[in-house]
Amino acid sequence: MSDAWHVYILRCADATLYTGIARDLHKRLRQHNGEAVGGPRYTRGRRPVELVWSDMALDRSAALKREAAIKKLSRAEKLQLIEG
Repeated sequence: MSDAWHVYILRCADATLYTGIARDLHKRLRQHNGEAVGGPRYTRGRRPVELVWSDMALDRSAALKREAAIKKLSRAEKLQLIEG
């Protein structure tokens, strides 16, 4: 399933939550933590970040839809998702 995408939630050092998508989750996490080139501006000042939840999507479109749905959730709802 090499074409799969990942939807993920990170907990930043300031306890905020960041939601994103990636094909290579390990590489993306390294970018968020400044160990590799790239990564969003949001997490640069909030390192280190920790992966607290992830799920797979079949394609980019499905991943983007799931990411958008998660971003609409309240913090409490996101924490419930993380806790399972």
